[in-house]
Amino acid sequence: MGSQHEVHEPPEPDGDTGDPRERCATAAALLERDRPQEALDAMGHGQVTGVADWAYRLLSLSFERLGRDAEAVAAAEEAVRTAPGSWTARLRLGAALRRVPGRRWEAAVQADRAVRYAPEEPDPHVLAGDLALLRGEHHRAEAAYRAALRLADDHPLARVNLGLALLRWRPPHGHHDPAWPVDPRETARTRDAVEAWSRQIRALLAVALAVAALLVLRTGPAAAAVAGGVTVLAGVAITLRRGREIRLWRYVPRLLARDPWLGVSVSATVLAVVAYTVAVAILPPVPQGVAWPLLAGFVLFNGIALPALRVPVRAWRGRPVRALAEFAAIPGDRTARRNAETTLWMLTARAWSALMGLLLAAGALGEIRPALAAPAVPVALALARPRGTAGHLVDRVLAADRLLTATRYLLTLTSVLLAGVAVVTSSGLLAGAGLERWTWWIWWACGVPPAVLAGALALRAARARGHDLPGPWRSGLAMREGHDVRPPADARAPILLGGDVRRALARVRGVVLAFTDREGPRTLAAEVTGQADGELLLTAPADAWEAAGRDPRVTVFVTDPAQSRFWAEVRGVAVGDVETGALRITPKRVLVSEVPGLGGARHRDRHRRRRARERHGTTRTR
Repeated sequence: MGSQHEVHEPPEPDGDTGDPRERCATAAALLERDRPQEALDAMGHGQVTGVADWAYRLLSLSFERLGRDAEAVAAAEEAVRTAPGSWTARLRLGAALRRVPGRRWEAAVQADRAVRYAPEEPDPHVLAGDLALLRGEHHRAEAAYRAALRLADDHPLARVNLGLALLRWRPPHGHHDPAWPVDPRETARTRDAVEAWSRQIRALLAVALAVAALLVLRTGPAAAAVAGGVTVLAGVAITLRRGREIRLWRYVPRLLARDPWLGVSVSATVLAVVAYTVAVAILPPVPQGVAWPLLAGFVLFNGIALPALRVPVRAWRGRPVRALAEFAAIPGDRTARRNAETTLWMLTARAWSALMGLLLAAGALGEIRPALAAPAVPVALALARPRGTAGHLVDRVLAADRLLTATRYLLTLTSVLLAGVAVVTSSGLLAGAGLERWTWWIWWACGVPPAVLAGALALRAARARGHDLPGPWRSGLAMREGHDVRPPADARAPILLGGDVRRALARVRGVVLAFTDREGPRTLAAEVTGQADGELLLTAPADAWEAAGRDPRVTVFVTDPAQSRFWAEVRGVAVGDVETGALRITPKRVLVSEVPGLGGARHRDRHRRRRARERHGTTRTR
């Protein structure tokens, strides 16, 4: 075909006029500068004929930024009703619904439709990834973010949130399912009550068992029964008090399923009750064997063991090195830098837990050889950094955070010290110097540097909580939101049919509709029944309706009887309107050409051959 140009007419107004499209453009420019109230005022209450979906999207976006979520959802629903085939309207409705408790599944449906309508746009993929990340579906979120980055490599939300998906991050209210029709604050109060009950019961059992053991040694077996009775009464009182604070009993099993550590805490409480009961029953007169020490150890020390287990489990979850590379890809982003610093602290906590694991292995085996591998820990920590430009972000973060740098140096010195002591001990030098009986005292002294490391991590955690700084735990990570880098896609101007295309559609009745069905690409003749608010209404066979249900992306080919060289392609999304019996085509792209398809190409080829014969002095007769 001949020269082809794409038609979209986004005006750039300098001021407010009476034209609805120009008012919408003014409001979109104000929203891009984060001035939602002025954008709302610029929209006014005038007519929005021709750009109704754009106006409703801008109203919804303004309401959302002003914190008026219910009005934002209502305006977004009007945008979808006006233009059901608009991917930007679906995107706006999904973004508005994600803020309403109990409607996250509807938001996911709208995000999936936006992806189906415009798979070539990154923002629908980002919204789908955000919703999956908030639900804890990390693999699905990772796939959505990668799809967005294939389309826009510099998308900040996709980069930063992909790093969170790689770290297997959960939001602060991770116990709350976004699909639940309740306020997250209510489920948070329920979770806090369950967790407080678990901690208090386990603390009560530990104190009661220690007191019972002392009383039995002093006064005899009868004291065990008395201690058990008092413990039961105290436990019932704690349970009744915490039970009155729980208003959402039907959500308690779901909370335990969504929050693994809460489930572990409650399970440990149940096991502690059983262990306490058996330990008290076998306490008099004098416990024998290993059963009672094991039961008593579980009752007394589970409150310390669970937090100690939680730290390394959280530190070893996810892929922090790959996450660092994603954070470093957006060097000027504050959220990315904060998450990178938190990830480095998590890597340091992971190295500390590995060092403690070597010490515990040496103590459990009665062998010092596991400590010989201690220098491998700082070496692995030094190598656990992204390559290329991403490594420069690590250097900048370490230069800015002196406590983190000092902690890593202390970790290196500790590992070298442990390995040195292991070498000296295993070589027999202590035995030759007559200091063999001091071996285990030396090993106990070697436990001081890891304890200092733990203190440094705890200090940073306390500072992070008090001053909102990146810390060594996952609570320091933050999800990337906002609109400060890229203009919001749901505020874009709609693609309207140009005047020449509208005139051609008014002159013709039949057009060619191209779509994809089960067997591949197909074309059918369709009839134009009208135009409304920038959409094209067609009467098409049932095959086109069925194909549009599977893949709504279609193309309409238009010619103008009054202009033999006019040719237009309207690429858009087809949605069936049951009430009118027509396919509503929402344009995504309009291409206009001066020369019709294959016939124009044959005419040009025939003209070139004639000119070539004339240049060479040849003729052809019939």
